[in-house]
Amino acid sequence: MMYSKQLVVIAATLALGGCITLPAGPAGPQGEPGFTGATGKPGSTGYTGATGSTGATGYTGATGNTGATGSTGATGYTGDTGATGATGYTGATGSTGATGNAGARGAAGARAAPTGDTVVIVPGQR
Repeated sequence: MMYSKQLVVIAATLALGGCITLPAGPAGPQGEPGFTGATGKPGSTGYTGATGSTGATGYTGATGNTGATGSTGATGYTGDTGATGATGYTGATGSTGATGNAGARGAAGARAAPTGDTVVIVPGQR
């Protein structure tokens, strides 16, 4: 009830204060400091945080490149030349042919008639 009376006095003072102007009076004595209030009760313990979410699964690694094709193998060596075949045997000698018949004898030429002239052979000149 004490507060309600003070509020009425304050309200009346403010209402009339705008109508009457008086010089301010001297300041009143300093009041004593008030008592420190009592310490409050300790607060409750906070809630434990929720468990974190599971991390995301990592990505699958990229597939490796295909290996290089191997080199072509070396060409094989040429084989040795085969041996020369044996020489064939010499053929048998053929038989001798039959001897031919003797030719017929030619007829004797005609005789020139004696003329009695003498033939002289002269060698050629150069």
